[in-house]
Amino acid sequence: MSKHLLIDSIDKKILESLTSNARVAFLEIARECGITGAAIHQRVQKLNDAGIIDGSQIILNPKGLGYLTCAFIGIQVNLTSPTTHDTVYKKIKTIPEVVECHHISGRYSLFVKVFTKNNEHLKKLIVEKIQTIKEVTGTETLVSLEEGFTRQIPIKEGDVSDY
Repeated sequence: MSKHLLIDSIDKKILESLTSNARVAFLEIARECGITGAAIHQRVQKLNDAGIIDGSQIILNPKGLGYLTCAFIGIQVNLTSPTTHDTVYKKIKTIPEVVECHHISGRYSLFVKVFTKNNEHLKKLIVEKIQTIKEVTGTETLVSLEEGFTRQIPIKEGDVSDY
């Protein structure tokens, strides 16, 4: 039987604190919310158990590591057998420059986000790693000129999660 978790004003403050700085101390959040550190810990655990929080991580800056080109690639797959899509997906997953992969509807079967050192590296990735997968029938590449923004989904009091 699933339970409902209703987001209240304290949960909202906790989520806003953690999404702006995942390394913030629970005691600091507790002071901001006017409750104990133990209560924050319990609430964070409930939010985690409800699937609202999905871990925490350090985010690497690709440019800081020399990856100056970001691109999105639509991948067409020859779907002659029920396992073809999964075969291509498994091969794409082994390419380290691919940082996201989405199964999509429409013209492409997969849509991936890649980071490469430069355009030459991008071309080599497409020609030597992606287009050599025999089940891939075509690709379309969109080079990102600049990331405008990224953000988390908005947090609203009264949102409900089933867990």
